Amino acid sequence: MTLLAVHLALTAAYAGFRWTVRALVYPQFALVPPPVFPAYERRHQERVTRVVGPLFAGQGVTTAWLLAVRPVGTPLVPVLLGAACLAVVLGATALGAVPLHRRLGAAWDPAAYRRLLRVDTVRAVAATAGTAAALAALLG
Repeated sequence: MTLLAVHLALTAAYAGFRWTVRALVYPQFALVPPPVFPAYERRHQERVTRVVGPLFAGQGVTTAWLLAVRPVGTPLVPVLLGAACLAVVLGATALGAVPLHRRLGAAWDPAAYRRLLRVDTVRAVAATAGTAAALAALLG
C-alpha cells in the first residue's frame, strides 16, 4: 500500500507540475523579448530540471517496482496503463520537448514554440492519465 501511495503522490505531483508549466510558464515565453529569450530559456531549462528530474526518477523507480513486484490485490491493468503513460511522457520529453527547448535556447522561434505547446499538452494529458491509473491501482 505504501508503494502505491508514493507512486500516486509522485504521479500527481508531476501532473500538477506539468499543467502549471503548460498553463502558466510556457504562455509567458511569448512575452519575453526575442533578443533576451535565449538566456531566459537557458535559465528555465536549468531550473526546471531541478524539479522534473526527481519526479521522473521517482516515477521511474515506483513504476519499475510495481511492474516487477506488484502488491497483492493490485490490478495489473492500471499498472500497465500507468507505465504506458510514463513512457509517453518520457518519449515526448526526449523526442519533442528537449530538442525544441534546445532550439529555443539558441534563438526565439515561433514555430518551435507552437510545437512545444503541442508536445507539452501531450505530456500533461499523459501525466494526468498516469495519475488516474495510479489512483485506480491504489483503490484496486
